[in-house]
Amino acid sequence: MAYTRNKRCRVTPLIGDAPALVPTPVAYVVDTSAEARKLAIARGEDLFKSDCEFLKGVVDVDGLPPPDRIEVAFAGRSNVGKSSLLNALTRRKGLARTSSTPGRTQEINFFLLGEDIYLVDLPGYGYARAPKARVKAWNALIRNYLRGRPSLRRVFLLIDARHGIKANDVEIAKTLDASAVSYQAVLTKADKVKPPALAKVVERTSLALAKHPAAHPQVLVTSAAKSDGLAELRAEIAGLLS
Repeated sequence: MAYTRNKRCRVTPLIGDAPALVPTPVAYVVDTSAEARKLAIARGEDLFKSDCEFLKGVVDVDGLPPPDRIEVAFAGRSNVGKSSLLNALTRRKGLARTSSTPGRTQEINFFLLGEDIYLVDLPGYGYARAPKARVKAWNALIRNYLRGRPSLRRVFLLIDARHGIKANDVEIAKTLDASAVSYQAVLTKADKVKPPALAKVVERTSLALAKHPAAHPQVLVTSAAKSDGLAELRAEIAGLLS
């Protein structure tokens, strides 16, 4: 499922030390025709038939792999369901480690999908059973990666549909705006929310991100448990290869 807002914007290149973020009427153009959607879904399914394997976990920016492939990253609060979504997206149970304890992902984990793209699982933010100094280091690692990765094509900002967008989600969005990195909201655990309440969460999320120049206009709605919205997410990722 995908919802689109009308805002169009463009992020211009860096000027000096700060990016110039200029809203314009020429950015994201979403073709919602049935034929275009069918083709996009087919491309996504073909891409995710490729082998997907864990490459490495990174605890410092010096350990990042060479930026020689397109990367898409998944960011979100701890316990947003990031690992479950990655496992469902790739149809590989156990690819990404899941846990009932928030904050277990403590590295930037790289997965190679086929030969051309990295799926990047970022540490969850907002909660972790760890010393404050370590949590601070994780958050710094996330921000340094987001600010300085030339091969990063898009960040999927995962938001728990039960709770909606929170202050720390907005902080990450601001970091991405300032870094001129395209990002797109993906609601998770949609199966746990009744349709009327879900529609309100989608609307609030869309309105909140309409203020952010690097945000993609579509809000994707997913459920790892029910596989809802996964075809659309695969299609979005496949579209970044063209």
